[in-house]
Amino acid sequence: MTKSNYKLTKKDFNQINRRSLFGFQLGWNYERMQGSGYLYTILPQLRKIYGDGTPELKAMMKTHSQFFNTSNFLNTIITGIDMAIEEEEGVDARETVAGIKVGLMGPFAAIGDSIFGALLPTIFGALAANMAVNFGVMFFRWKQIEIAHKEGVSLVTTMQSRLTAITDAATLLGVFMVGALVATMINVHLSWTPAIGDLVIDVQNNVDMIMPRLLPAAIVGAVYWLLGKKNITSTKAIFIVLVVSVALSALGVIAK
Repeated sequence: MTKSNYKLTKKDFNQINRRSLFGFQLGWNYERMQGSGYLYTILPQLRKIYGDGTPELKAMMKTHSQFFNTSNFLNTIITGIDMAIEEEEGVDARETVAGIKVGLMGPFAAIGDSIFGALLPTIFGALAANMAVNFGVMFFRWKQIEIAHKEGVSLVTTMQSRLTAITDAATLLGVFMVGALVATMINVHLSWTPAIGDLVIDVQNNVDMIMPRLLPAAIVGAVYWLLGKKNITSTKAIFIVLVVSVALSALGVIAK
Protein backbone atom coordinates (compact mmCIF):
# COMPACT_ATOMS: atom_id res chain seq x y z
CA MET A 1 0.00 0.00 0.00
CA THR A 2 1.43 3.40 -0.94
CA LYS A 3 -1.57 5.73 -1.10
CA SER A 4 -4.77 5.91 0.93
CA ASN A 5 -8.31 6.44 -0.30
CA TYR A 6 -9.43 7.90 3.04
CA LYS A 7 -9.94 11.65 3.31
CA LEU A 8 -10.19 13.47 6.63
CA THR A 9 -13.57 14.94 7.52
CA LYS A 10 -14.80 17.64 9.88
CA LYS A 11 -15.33 14.92 12.48
CA ASP A 12 -11.65 13.93 12.20
CA PHE A 13 -10.53 17.54 12.62
CA ASN A 14 -12.67 17.89 15.75
CA GLN A 15 -11.25 14.68 17.20
CA ILE A 16 -7.67 15.81 16.53
CA ASN A 17 -8.39 19.18 18.11
CA ARG A 18 -9.91 17.60 21.24
CA ARG A 19 -6.94 15.29 21.68
CA SER A 20 -4.50 18.12 21.05
CA LEU A 21 -6.14 20.49 23.52
CA PHE A 22 -6.55 18.02 26.37
CA GLY A 23 -4.01 15.21 25.80
CA PHE A 24 -1.04 16.52 23.82
CA GLN A 25 1.19 16.92 26.89
CA LEU A 26 0.05 13.87 28.89
CA GLY A 27 2.87 11.60 27.71
CA TRP A 28 5.68 14.17 27.97
CA ASN A 29 9.09 12.76 28.95
CA TYR A 30 12.73 13.78 28.76
CA GLU A 31 13.64 11.28 26.06
CA ARG A 32 10.97 11.98 23.41
CA MET A 33 9.16 14.95 24.96
CA GLN A 34 5.88 15.34 22.98
CA GLY A 35 6.43 12.30 20.73
CA SER A 36 3.86 10.06 22.39
CA GLY A 37 1.40 12.96 22.63
CA TYR A 38 1.73 13.62 18.91
CA LEU A 39 1.04 9.96 18.12
CA TYR A 40 -1.96 9.92 20.49
CA THR A 41 -3.38 13.00 18.78
CA ILE A 42 -3.51 11.46 15.29
CA LEU A 43 -3.73 7.71 16.07
CA PRO A 44 -7.44 7.31 15.12
CA GLN A 45 -6.76 8.98 11.76
CA LEU A 46 -3.69 6.82 11.14
CA ARG A 47 -5.86 3.73 11.68
CA LYS A 48 -8.37 5.02 9.14
CA ILE A 49 -5.68 5.82 6.58
CA TYR A 50 -3.61 2.63 6.89
CA GLY A 51 -5.98 0.13 8.52
CA ASP A 52 -5.64 -1.66 11.87
CA GLY A 53 -2.68 -3.99 12.31
CA THR A 54 -1.09 -3.30 8.93
CA PRO A 55 2.69 -2.99 8.46
CA GLU A 56 2.14 0.54 7.14
CA LEU A 57 0.34 1.55 10.35
CA LYS A 58 3.11 0.10 12.50
CA ALA A 59 5.77 1.90 10.47
CA MET A 60 4.03 5.29 10.76
CA MET A 61 3.32 4.80 14.47
CA LYS A 62 7.03 4.22 14.99
CA THR A 63 7.83 7.35 12.99
CA HIS A 64 5.39 9.54 14.91
CA SER A 65 6.50 8.29 18.34
CA GLN A 66 10.02 9.68 17.83
CA PHE A 67 11.30 12.88 19.46
CA PHE A 68 9.02 15.88 18.92
CA ASN A 69 8.81 19.17 20.78
CA THR A 70 7.16 22.39 19.65
CA SER A 71 4.77 25.10 20.82
CA ASN A 72 1.42 23.86 22.10
CA PHE A 73 -0.20 26.79 20.33
CA LEU A 74 1.00 25.92 16.81
CA ASN A 75 1.42 22.14 16.91
CA THR A 76 -1.70 21.38 14.86
CA ILE A 77 -0.34 23.37 11.90
CA ILE A 78 2.35 20.69 11.62
CA THR A 79 -0.32 18.04 12.21
CA GLY A 80 -2.49 19.40 9.38
CA ILE A 81 0.40 19.40 6.89
CA ASP A 82 1.37 15.90 8.03
CA MET A 83 -2.13 14.51 7.56
CA ALA A 84 -2.51 16.10 4.12
CA ILE A 85 0.74 14.52 2.91
CA GLU A 86 -0.11 11.10 4.33
CA GLU A 87 -3.55 11.22 2.70
CA GLU A 88 -1.95 11.70 -0.71
CA GLU A 89 1.27 9.67 -0.45
CA GLY A 90 0.62 7.13 2.31
CA VAL A 91 3.58 5.34 3.87
CA ASP A 92 5.81 6.47 0.98
CA ALA A 93 5.83 9.92 2.61
CA ARG A 94 7.38 8.58 5.83
CA GLU A 95 10.74 10.32 5.42
CA THR A 96 9.15 13.50 4.09
CA VAL A 97 6.80 13.74 7.08
CA ALA A 98 9.65 13.09 9.53
CA GLY A 99 11.76 15.79 7.87
CA ILE A 100 8.97 18.36 7.92
CA LYS A 101 8.27 17.69 11.60
CA VAL A 102 11.94 18.10 12.53
CA GLY A 103 12.34 21.21 10.40
CA LEU A 104 9.21 23.03 11.59
CA MET A 105 9.04 22.15 15.28
CA GLY A 106 11.97 24.44 16.24
CA PRO A 107 10.82 27.64 14.50
CA PHE A 108 7.20 27.06 15.52
CA ALA A 109 8.29 26.52 19.14
CA ALA A 110 10.05 29.89 19.21
CA ILE A 111 7.28 31.76 17.39
CA GLY A 112 4.35 30.12 19.17
CA ASP A 113 5.73 30.36 22.70
CA SER A 114 6.92 33.95 22.17
CA ILE A 115 3.63 35.23 20.78
CA PHE A 116 0.98 33.12 22.51
CA GLY A 117 2.91 32.05 25.60
CA ALA A 118 4.47 35.39 26.58
CA LEU A 119 3.53 38.46 24.53
CA LEU A 120 -0.25 38.19 24.34
CA PRO A 121 -0.83 37.10 27.96
CA THR A 122 1.36 39.97 29.18
CA ILE A 123 -0.44 42.62 27.17
CA PHE A 124 -3.98 41.43 27.74
CA GLY A 125 -3.29 40.31 31.29
CA ALA A 126 -2.50 43.93 32.13
CA LEU A 127 -5.99 44.75 30.89
CA ALA A 128 -7.55 42.03 33.06
CA ALA A 129 -8.57 40.11 29.93
CA ASN A 130 -6.50 36.94 30.28
CA MET A 131 -9.60 34.79 30.01
CA ALA A 132 -10.54 36.38 26.68
CA VAL A 133 -7.02 35.69 25.39
CA ASN A 134 -7.27 32.04 26.32
CA PHE A 135 -10.57 31.67 24.45
CA GLY A 136 -9.11 33.44 21.43
CA VAL A 137 -6.05 31.19 21.39
CA MET A 138 -8.20 28.06 21.69
CA PHE A 139 -10.35 29.21 18.76
CA PHE A 140 -7.21 29.81 16.70
CA ARG A 141 -5.89 26.36 17.58
CA TRP A 142 -9.26 24.84 16.65
CA LYS A 143 -9.39 26.41 13.17
CA GLN A 144 -5.74 26.20 12.14
CA ILE A 145 -5.71 22.46 11.33
CA GLU A 146 -8.27 22.94 8.55
CA ILE A 147 -6.22 25.78 7.07
CA ALA A 148 -2.99 23.80 7.36
CA HIS A 149 -4.68 20.72 5.91
CA LYS A 150 -5.91 22.68 2.90
CA GLU A 151 -2.47 24.15 2.26
CA GLY A 152 -0.89 20.74 2.82
CA VAL A 153 -3.03 19.21 0.06
CA SER A 154 -1.95 22.02 -2.27
CA LEU A 155 1.65 21.33 -1.31
CA VAL A 156 1.59 17.71 -2.41
CA THR A 157 -0.68 18.10 -5.46
CA THR A 158 0.73 21.20 -7.18
CA MET A 159 4.26 21.49 -5.77
CA GLN A 160 5.53 17.91 -5.69
CA SER A 161 8.69 18.85 -7.56
CA ARG A 162 9.51 21.40 -4.89
CA LEU A 163 8.63 19.23 -1.89
CA THR A 164 12.18 17.92 -1.46
CA ALA A 165 13.61 21.44 -1.50
CA ILE A 166 11.03 22.61 1.06
CA THR A 167 11.81 19.64 3.31
CA ASP A 168 15.56 20.27 3.08
CA ALA A 169 15.09 23.96 3.81
CA ALA A 170 12.88 23.24 6.83
CA THR A 171 15.40 20.70 8.15
CA LEU A 172 18.27 23.18 7.69
CA LEU A 173 16.29 25.87 9.52
CA GLY A 174 15.71 23.44 12.40
CA VAL A 175 19.44 22.63 12.63
CA PHE A 176 20.24 26.36 12.53
CA MET A 177 17.88 26.98 15.45
CA VAL A 178 19.52 24.17 17.46
CA GLY A 179 22.94 25.74 16.86
CA ALA A 180 21.68 29.14 18.01
CA LEU A 181 20.23 27.60 21.18
CA VAL A 182 23.54 25.86 21.94
CA ALA A 183 25.44 29.14 21.66
CA THR A 184 23.00 31.15 23.80
CA MET A 185 21.67 28.69 26.39
CA ILE A 186 24.80 26.74 27.44
CA ASN A 187 27.07 28.99 29.50
CA VAL A 188 30.24 27.14 30.48
CA HIS A 189 33.69 28.75 30.63
CA LEU A 190 37.17 27.43 31.30
CA SER A 191 38.43 28.94 34.55
CA TRP A 192 41.76 27.10 34.40
CA THR A 193 44.62 29.63 34.06
CA PRO A 194 48.00 27.84 34.22
CA ALA A 195 51.08 29.93 34.93
CA ILE A 196 54.48 29.52 33.30
CA GLY A 197 56.85 31.63 35.32
CA ASP A 198 55.39 35.13 35.38
CA LEU A 199 53.17 34.39 32.38
CA VAL A 200 49.53 33.51 33.16
CA ILE A 201 47.74 31.80 30.28
CA ASP A 202 44.05 32.58 29.81
CA VAL A 203 42.89 29.27 28.32
CA GLN A 204 39.32 30.48 27.73
CA ASN A 205 40.55 33.48 25.73
CA ASN A 206 42.74 31.26 23.58
CA VAL A 207 39.85 28.88 22.95
CA ASP A 208 37.61 31.82 21.96
CA MET A 209 40.25 32.90 19.45
CA ILE A 210 39.94 29.48 17.79
CA MET A 211 36.12 29.55 17.77
CA PRO A 212 33.75 31.43 20.10
CA ARG A 213 31.46 29.16 22.15
CA LEU A 214 33.61 26.14 21.29
CA LEU A 215 33.20 24.57 24.75
CA PRO A 216 29.35 24.54 24.68
CA ALA A 217 29.48 23.04 21.18
CA ALA A 218 31.90 20.35 22.40
CA ILE A 219 29.63 19.54 25.35
CA VAL A 220 26.59 19.14 23.09
CA GLY A 221 28.62 16.96 20.74
CA ALA A 222 29.74 14.76 23.65
CA VAL A 223 26.16 14.35 24.90
CA TYR A 224 24.97 13.54 21.37
CA TRP A 225 27.71 10.89 21.15
CA LEU A 226 26.64 9.46 24.52
CA LEU A 227 23.01 9.19 23.43
CA GLY A 228 24.14 7.10 20.48
CA LYS A 229 25.41 4.40 22.83
CA LYS A 230 23.17 1.38 23.27
CA ASN A 231 22.60 1.54 27.04
CA ILE A 232 22.61 5.32 27.46
CA THR A 233 19.25 7.06 27.90
CA SER A 234 18.60 10.77 28.24
CA THR A 235 18.23 10.38 32.03
CA LYS A 236 21.62 8.67 32.33
CA ALA A 237 23.18 11.33 30.14
CA ILE A 238 21.81 14.07 32.41
CA PHE A 239 23.34 12.45 35.49
CA ILE A 240 26.67 11.99 33.71
CA VAL A 241 26.73 15.67 32.77
CA LEU A 242 25.87 16.67 36.36
CA VAL A 243 28.59 14.50 37.90
CA VAL A 244 31.27 15.57 35.41
CA SER A 245 30.30 19.26 35.75
CA VAL A 246 30.45 19.18 39.57
CA ALA A 247 33.81 17.38 39.49
CA LEU A 248 35.38 19.78 36.99
CA SER A 249 33.98 22.78 38.85
CA ALA A 250 35.40 21.50 42.14
CA LEU A 251 38.80 21.10 40.48
CA GLY A 252 38.61 24.67 39.16
CA VAL A 253 38.61 23.64 35.51
CA ILE A 254 35.25 25.12 34.49
CA ALA A 255 32.93 27.83 35.75
CA LYS A 256 29.54 29.13 34.70
